[in-house]
Amino acid sequence: MMINMFDKTKSGRIDVYGFSALWKFIQQWKNLFQQYDRDHSGSISYTELQQALSQMGYNLSPQFTQLLVSRYCPCSASPTMQLDRFIQVCTQMQVLTEAFREKDTTVQGNIPLSFEDFVTMTASQML
Repeated sequence: MMINMFDKTKSGRIDVYGFSALWKFIQQWKNLFQQYDRDHSGSISYTELQQALSQMGYNLSPQFTQLLVSRYCPCSASPTMQLDRFIQVCTQMQVLTEAFREKDTTVQGNIPLSFEDFVTMTASQML
């Protein structure tokens, strides 16, 4: 997923400049991850993720955060999120936020959206 973000030629490969940009990108996310890993456990708990998303400007319900944890950390009795999943969640949130903002021309936080618009918007962001 991340290589595709830096693959300017859409060949499935990155050159040394793309790799350098990817490395910088990962290091920035790692620094942010460590900032929110308040107990320095090496993983983000549900509470830490909720705080991180809130501080990033997302006003999301605890149920939504729990959904993210369940989706991205399904294998544990007390699920926590590792750096790779944290980066995945945050970059997907950014991509979806950008797609939403394109439709939210009045900056109200609500948009009229048909099912087809929704599927098109999310599918185009995932492909």
